[in-house]
Amino acid sequence: MVQERIAEVVAGIEARSRDLRAEYLELIRAAAAQTPSRRSLSCSNLAHAYAGCPADRYRLRGEEAPALGIVTAYNDVLSAHRPYEDYPTRIRAHARELGAAAQVAGGVPAMCDGVTQGQRGMELSLFSRDVIAQATAVALSHQLFDAVLCLGICDKIVPGLFIGAARFGHLPVLFVPGGPMPPGIPNREKARVRQLYAEGKVGREELLAVEEAAYHSPGTCTFYGTANTNQVVVEALGLQLPGSSFVNPGTALREALTREAVAAAVRASFRGPAPRRLGEVIDARALVNAMVAVLASGGSTNHSIHLVAMARAVGYRIDWDDFAALSAVVPLLARVYPNGEADVNRFHAAGGTSFLFRELLAAGLLDGDAATVWGGRMAEAAVEPALEDGALTWRPAAAESRDREVLRPVADPFDAEGGLRLLSGNLGRAIVKVSAVPPGHRRVEAPAVVVASQAEVEEKFRAGSLFRDCVVVVRFQGPRANGMPEMHKLTPLLGVVQDRGHAVALVTDGRMSGASGKVLAALHLTPEAAAGGPLAKVRDGDRILVDAERGLLELCVPAEELAARLPARPHEEAERGVGRELFALFRRHVTSAEEGATVLFPEGIGG
Repeated sequence: MVQERIAEVVAGIEARSRDLRAEYLELIRAAAAQTPSRRSLSCSNLAHAYAGCPADRYRLRGEEAPALGIVTAYNDVLSAHRPYEDYPTRIRAHARELGAAAQVAGGVPAMCDGVTQGQRGMELSLFSRDVIAQATAVALSHQLFDAVLCLGICDKIVPGLFIGAARFGHLPVLFVPGGPMPPGIPNREKARVRQLYAEGKVGREELLAVEEAAYHSPGTCTFYGTANTNQVVVEALGLQLPGSSFVNPGTALREALTREAVAAAVRASFRGPAPRRLGEVIDARALVNAMVAVLASGGSTNHSIHLVAMARAVGYRIDWDDFAALSAVVPLLARVYPNGEADVNRFHAAGGTSFLFRELLAAGLLDGDAATVWGGRMAEAAVEPALEDGALTWRPAAAESRDREVLRPVADPFDAEGGLRLLSGNLGRAIVKVSAVPPGHRRVEAPAVVVASQAEVEEKFRAGSLFRDCVVVVRFQGPRANGMPEMHKLTPLLGVVQDRGHAVALVTDGRMSGASGKVLAALHLTPEAAAGGPLAKVRDGDRILVDAERGLLELCVPAEELAARLPARPHEEAERGVGRELFALFRRHVTSAEEGATVLFPEGIGG
């Protein structure tokens, strides 16, 4: 039985989405009726389909063997995706053992935000999500498959795979994780050295040594940013085997979970006796479960954008008011860097998603009746995978947290509220992540320092002009201006200012994601400056109030004076270089951050 507030949010989403959801369900029902069977394909179609797969030819000729399509985001640049190199080979072998066949349907682009941070290429990052969605649709357009396995973990990749797969929501879709790299140096040590570098107290060699120790092997980065929040989200949506997200690469348990994911896809297959279609599994309850999981775990602010777009892909309208309503009743149960000292390996060892879901289910904060693609209901997701005599088994989640510094029960949370809050006022609406901000720093009123890039903040920091109480305004960083890059470089700089005793906050129409830490940051401000938002009228010295306790974001300027001001204009150089000119159409047509910052759903469910 879910709590009343949770049920109210679900009901509100369902009511406002009735027309859109009906349109989506009609889309996937028509697709189910119109998808050709392999027997009905022309001989030429069919011969093309398996010409490159002689070992599976006889399975693919008829309908008896389930055909699994693999959509992979493998590349060597993302450490999280490096383990995927040989996954297709292993998945094909597992499928054959079950009398099925598996083929790589296609690959999708996957950029590493860690590589592009602070570089111009980062301006393609958010838009890459919609490109990934389109590439996923291209991969599945062959209409050969009875189920889909998605190989993707990081930032924009999981939301993009989901959105693309949702166009084929008549099919079962499962995500297959690769797991995090083992622990390196403590994340706090990494942050400490980054701040020392920002202050000029250590050099590049010392910083590079620390970064190499932190990011040291194949696997997901170990801090709790967007990539690892994605893993919690897909588990909460019922699209990934329970407890499977944070098992390290190259282990026997990791391999057993991959084998089981293939088996689950075969059981759920489209032409099987009990298909578990993505578009029917993902309903309003599942989406609210995902939002609750993000809030309870102190997850990435990026999901206040991604989940909106993902929901739209399956016919639902959600917004930041839904996040705020849920955050008011969902307690913060996890402290994982940057919200604490621990990495995701320690979170997993403490009980991980299994314990987290157990607590949320028991408290009526997760809907246990929500379906899953892997076969059970969410009520059955509070389990831990393990090996017994080499065989995969599932144990009930631990009754107690194994590490209360990292993971706590609902009865004794780190905070009575979730990690995200909504700010609103005469500057617009913004998201703030308070889970890592000390209570004494959650309200700042100070003069504005107005810039148009991370580089300008760094220049002012080097010049010493930021070492005072201030609200740093970084504008023209929204989706229409330059694609909304993340601004990780600001965290160590503003952290130094705060550590020296100054009241400091950030206000931006851009993003920080998992880098949102101890400095109060009003993010994703909408309407953005490039779309006529009042942020374009802010001037140096204007007093700004950022109050996360009361949910206020106010420019302390008389309304008449503000109305009379001419807005600043963005730098035109953001239009060209590093392929950015190819995304001009995206910048012109992208929706606001609160609408999912997408070009795919201008009307209805798309098109």
